Amino acid sequence: MTGTLARRWLLAIGWLALAQVTFQAAFGDAHAQNYPNRPIRLIVGYAAGGSVDIVCRIIADKLAQRLGQQVVVDNRPGGGTQVASSMLVKSEPDGYTLMMADIAHGANPALNAKLPYDTLKDFEPILLVAVFPSILAVDKSLPVASVKEFIALVKSKPGQLNYSSSGVGSMNFLASELLKAETGSEIIHIPYQSGAQATTALLGGFVQMLITTAPQLLQYVDKVHILAVSSDQRLPAIADVPTFAEQGFPNFKMQLWQGLLAPAGVDKQIVQKLNAEFNAVLTLPDVRERLATLGGNAVGGTPQAFDAFIRNEIDKWSRVIQPHMRPK
Repeated sequence: MTGTLARRWLLAIGWLALAQVTFQAAFGDAHAQNYPNRPIRLIVGYAAGGSVDIVCRIIADKLAQRLGQQVVVDNRPGGGTQVASSMLVKSEPDGYTLMMADIAHGANPALNAKLPYDTLKDFEPILLVAVFPSILAVDKSLPVASVKEFIALVKSKPGQLNYSSSGVGSMNFLASELLKAETGSEIIHIPYQSGAQATTALLGGFVQMLITTAPQLLQYVDKVHILAVSSDQRLPAIADVPTFAEQGFPNFKMQLWQGLLAPAGVDKQIVQKLNAEFNAVLTLPDVRERLATLGGNAVGGTPQAFDAFIRNEIDKWSRVIQPHMRPK
């Protein structure tokens, strides 16, 4: 009798487990089919006005039109995007909280011995959105007309000139440190909370150098001296500015990338829907034209391709970043 009762209990437990799995699958399918039915939050790891923020707002408006739901850009600067990344990881994996990651996402594991998240396990890649070449700008009052002349000036005043960035791990920081390493020069890092603040520092003469992207500086081309661009070819918007390669620095090909992430565990159907919708937005002629005007290129692609891209970035920066590049 006891054995019969035990078998009945085991059978009941089995049926309950099966019912729960069936319910969860049905609920998940219904959730994915109804997605989205409320506003989506798109987290940005920098203050408003920076390159990542600008691109997010261009795409958010178009995405909202396609999805029929508002896409709210939420700026959460700090920690080289660690603040934003931590918020994403802690959010519900329902597709209503996303993040526009950038180059810092791939560099942070090499820059920080301990991160509050696992870069490979805690995020769900959606797609690579866009890439932007970097541009080197200096204070207009400096008596230099090329990268070589600027480096020579820096070397003549070791530790006396400064560069600005939107924080350790940002493209500004990484590009500047790579330029220092490649040229054997020493220029002091002054971090700010956003690309806009880093640009203001250059415009105000508080720093002498900034490596950033075209969206940050195109409106100030008459107030700074742009010495070089990191693309293979000159940018149409500043066609008179030579590339780094033209000036004898062929290996300096630093670019800012931006890509969409969700927290790990998001329903695969939602991932595919977001991927399809973002890819559709990136094919719109006005979006591609706007990105091109800012010096960037729309990319798109699959979640799998973006996952491989991130892994490659992590591997690259783990090999490139030297101990002296870690935050003090």
